[in-house]
Amino acid sequence: MSPSSSPLFSDAERETLYRIMRARRDMRHFLPDTRVDAAVLQRLLQAAHSAPSVGLMQPWRFIRVSDAMLRERIVELVEIERRNTALAMGERAAEFLKVKIEGLRDCAELLAVVQAPDDGTLFGRRTLPQEMALCSTACAIQNLWLAARAENLGMGWVSFFDPVQLAVLLGCPEGAKPIALLCLGPVAEFYKEPMLESTGWRAAKPLHEFVFDNYWEMHTEPASERVR
Repeated sequence: MSPSSSPLFSDAERETLYRIMRARRDMRHFLPDTRVDAAVLQRLLQAAHSAPSVGLMQPWRFIRVSDAMLRERIVELVEIERRNTALAMGERAAEFLKVKIEGLRDCAELLAVVQAPDDGTLFGRRTLPQEMALCSTACAIQNLWLAARAENLGMGWVSFFDPVQLAVLLGCPEGAKPIALLCLGPVAEFYKEPMLESTGWRAAKPLHEFVFDNYWEMHTEPASERVR
């Protein structure tokens, strides 16, 4: 491999990447009546498509939802799941309903990410076929998310929907499964911290609780510290 095909990055470039990672937020508030330039959207999708995938299966598919009536039907589907989730929350239902979970109506672009029907790839996924396909698509979503932040665009991942019903709305083939609705577009400002932390819904835990040596180490904490 020639040096030109495998560049080394400077300290400044490396810090920029880490800064983008730290500044990434799951956005729910978008500026209405805005747009994403076609060239920018193409760069974002290309960034997603450059993600790693197990066995080079590339299981991701992106559906750009530009039809206003279709977007509204998706909003209705998300609202149904939001209320079903609230019912499942029990005593936290009212608190949950106050949390903004999506920006579907205001975002400039709405992308549905669909897991393609299994193509039978065996390389690297014989023992974990579904998991490795899903992990590959998640890598594509993360690539897009970081690229969007680098373009100073907000992105929010919406998972409140019935995948079977959404697949019908999107005309997906048998075996395909929607896994994400991505709201994308300009925002007035980025959240200073994750919204679930700023609203007091949940507290993030430090890295040292997630890194073990050789074997799994058990950490005990009160339930009130896990979810609040």
